[in-house]
Amino acid sequence: MSVLRLLLLPFSWLYGAVLRIRHLLYDNGTLASTATKVPSIVIGNIALGGTGKTPHVELVLRTLLEGNGAASSGPVATLSRGYGRTGSGFHEVQTMDDGRLVGDEPLMVKRKFSGVRVFVGADRVAGMDAIQAQVPDVLAVVLDDAFQHRALKAGLNIVLTTWQRPWYKDHLLPAGNLRDLPFRARQADAVVVTKCPLLPTAEEQHSWRERLGLDAERPLFFSSIEYAPPHSLIDSTITVPTGAGTSALLFTGIADTMPLETHVAPLFEHVRHVPFADHHIFTPADQQRLARLFDTFATGEKTLLTTEKDAARLGPALISGPLEGLPISVIGMRAFIINEPHAFEALIRTHVATHPTYR
Repeated sequence: MSVLRLLLLPFSWLYGAVLRIRHLLYDNGTLASTATKVPSIVIGNIALGGTGKTPHVELVLRTLLEGNGAASSGPVATLSRGYGRTGSGFHEVQTMDDGRLVGDEPLMVKRKFSGVRVFVGADRVAGMDAIQAQVPDVLAVVLDDAFQHRALKAGLNIVLTTWQRPWYKDHLLPAGNLRDLPFRARQADAVVVTKCPLLPTAEEQHSWRERLGLDAERPLFFSSIEYAPPHSLIDSTITVPTGAGTSALLFTGIADTMPLETHVAPLFEHVRHVPFADHHIFTPADQQRLARLFDTFATGEKTLLTTEKDAARLGPALISGPLEGLPISVIGMRAFIINEPHAFEALIRTHVATHPTYR
């Protein structure tokens, strides 16, 4: 640990004391926690961003939509705060919405799953009530990053931690990146170790369980990510040039860029990465900078490459401004369970099928 982090440890201890008092007040009923009336599945974490919540929300959506015609029983919905958007009120996201108004991740989910009802709202309890009123036949609601919202008692809580920096290697804010106490994560219904480079052996999985402090009955899954081939954001019929003699100017506004950089590097002969902060709003000045760099950073066949989440924040920049006419491509990704995928699917589907609402 660095000297700075050591100096910050007393503040982390103070923050931890506040968290313990807060959780105690919820646990003893002093602060109210409202149970959802419809099946609800939370994908959360106890660290700051970068654990892969949105790809795992999408994984749950695929599981529900592909599960023996589950979607025919009623629509599936999502609810999130819509990080980085202007405003905090309740709103249903449409495919043509501006990412700056609804949040990049909700808009990305809506565009990938057009049949899913996607909602944003800072008040999760009020949001769940509104969804039930607007979509009375909803099959299930998947919530992004609601594990810390103790005012809402979800039906199934799935907590993520990364292979590279699990919670047992981290500290509470501000000395570390943890925003909640590890004991809370151990109370989740299941834990997923994300961004795994390979499938751990049975012995390694047991070791992970011990280091995470999970009991033997707590489901522990391991997931990895796979990337789709780059595709044009402007014209789906255009083939994105890759391989020898090609270049890519990669720009991102995501928390953890290393897996993406590792994947993109062998696709092109030359890659230059321009990183921005997570959820960064691309200003006209940013767009002008990218356009200038693209013009000069390489010769030959080249593409301006970004992520699906970042593309949702470009908005009008795609049809007017400095980026107009440039070959902009997107690279998609998806998460998948690598140790017990059928058990993960069963956990999701059983929770929905056995919920009192549908008995």
